[in-house]
Amino acid sequence: MIGAKLKIALLYDVWNEDPVAAAAREDAPSAPKARKKNKKTKKVEKTDREEIFEALQRLGHEPSYFELDGRPTSLHSLSRCDADLIFNLTESFDGDDTKEMNVVAYVDLLGLRYTGAGPHSILLAQDKAIAKKIFAFHGIKTPFFATAYRGRIEHAHDISFPLIVKPAWEDGSIGIDAGSVVKNIKEMMERVQYIQDEFDSPALIEEYIEGREIYAGILGSYETAQVLPLVELDLSRLPEGTPKIASYDVKFEKNTEVYKLTKSQVAEDLNEETVKQLSDTALAAYRALKLRDYGRIDMRLAPNGDVYVIEANPNPWLASRQEFAMAGRASGRSYTELIGEIVELAMSRYPSAGLANAAATH
Repeated sequence: MIGAKLKIALLYDVWNEDPVAAAAREDAPSAPKARKKNKKTKKVEKTDREEIFEALQRLGHEPSYFELDGRPTSLHSLSRCDADLIFNLTESFDGDDTKEMNVVAYVDLLGLRYTGAGPHSILLAQDKAIAKKIFAFHGIKTPFFATAYRGRIEHAHDISFPLIVKPAWEDGSIGIDAGSVVKNIKEMMERVQYIQDEFDSPALIEEYIEGREIYAGILGSYETAQVLPLVELDLSRLPEGTPKIASYDVKFEKNTEVYKLTKSQVAEDLNEETVKQLSDTALAAYRALKLRDYGRIDMRLAPNGDVYVIEANPNPWLASRQEFAMAGRASGRSYTELIGEIVELAMSRYPSAGLANAAATH
């Protein structure tokens, strides 16, 4: 256990703010963005960074906010950060998801300690085609696929309909909706064109696997990694004819019917053999992409019992109501304990002298 009181900076990204918000940010650079009200419950919904901030305070640390706003000045300010640890919550730079790895690489170059995956792991996980090739090399099942971009088609396997077509470089279900599942060549070509025009991204054309959507949260690094209790996104109540996929609406659009009809819950009806198969598969995928500290592996459990890895998520969403924290609670960890364990895992990578310095200076 880390006994020292640490200065921990919560690093997060924002973009496309209006001039008034930008001016306010100049006056209070360490303040979090305003919280949103949940209209149904009339309660104020905290952001993940606010929840993590409070958890770090309860652990006896000294947290602060550090905002990357897409301007070079924020990068220059980061180079002067004197925190003992960066708690990395960035997902992009200036709204560009493909630059997420660049932020972490910059933090690496600065010699700062930080939580979560390194730049190489983020790159491997973010490029879904590369990740799938790595999975295949390690004998991890993943749907057969091909990629297409501006007239160039790269075939990995012969694939058959139905297919799901999505951006090869986006995450968070961006670009995935009911039209993503296609049943013929015409629909496929239209969807590929949409992906290229809307996201300027190669399209990942992947065999659609019917089955249950299972998420495995993992804590630790290569040798110490352990799988948390499995969580299922229950898609069984989606209307007939609606593809049973984790679309953007299903995951994030709270006012839509499909959001209201789906929910995540700990998967309690799986037999021991199936749990072991899912857990072993997730752990193999986590290690194959060299993830560390924490991550989530998304899988499909087919009706015949086959397990397919859909994608890997380094640094998944840590809000207390989301799947990773849900799995942590099911393992017997409180939210505060979960955040504390991530801090300990990150700090354990760095020389112990750093901890001694932190203890001496606070």
